[in-house]
Order: sequence, then structure tokens, then C-alpha cells
Amino acid sequence: MARRSPRLVRSAPAIRTCVGCRVCTAKSDLLRLVAVGGDIVPDPQARLPGRGAYLHPSQECFELAQRRRALPRALRQPAPLGAGPLEEYLAGRYGTGSHGLPDESQDFNPAW
Repeated sequence: MARRSPRLVRSAPAIRTCVGCRVCTAKSDLLRLVAVGGDIVPDPQARLPGRGAYLHPSQECFELAQRRRALPRALRQPAPLGAGPLEEYLAGRYGTGSHGLPDESQDFNPAW
């Protein structure tokens, strides 16, 4: 009888699509959104119940998703949904850089 040697199997990272820019990327690079009541709420720990949608944590992708009316569709909710909590989260946590990265137009100063 042959014995199987215990091997570590590395699984591929979970891939999700940003509802704003439609780019597929690792789930860990995206912000999960959930509809709570009539509002879109950010779920950074991915623990809230219900259907989730994923978005790059950037103002650019958020605006694209709003323009395309993608958030109510992705969350399977009747439109319109309030985006106040999400707007506050993005403005306070991330700025306006592309795909959640710091804005490159600002001068980088490593002494900060």
C-alpha cells in the first residue's frame, strides 16, 4: 500500500472583479461593499451578511461604478442606493489616487 506524503498545496488567491473599472484582481486588493438598508456600506473585514460587491478603494473606480449604475445591479438592489457612508470612507481612508494608491501628483517626501 502506497503512502501519500503530506504536501503543502498552495491555493491561488481568490479573484474578484471591480464593479467600477471591471479589472479582475486579488480579493485582498479590493474593498467589499454591502447594501444595508438603503445605503451602500464598506465592509473592509468582509464580515457583514448579504450579497457583496467589490471595488478598488479609489475615488476613480467609485465614480465609474456610479456612472455605470453598477453598484445597485451588483448588489441586486432596487436603485437608487445611498452612497454616503462609502463616500466618507473613501475620502477619509484613501484620497483620490488611482486604484487605492496615493496620488502620484503629490510630491513624495520620505522624511514624513
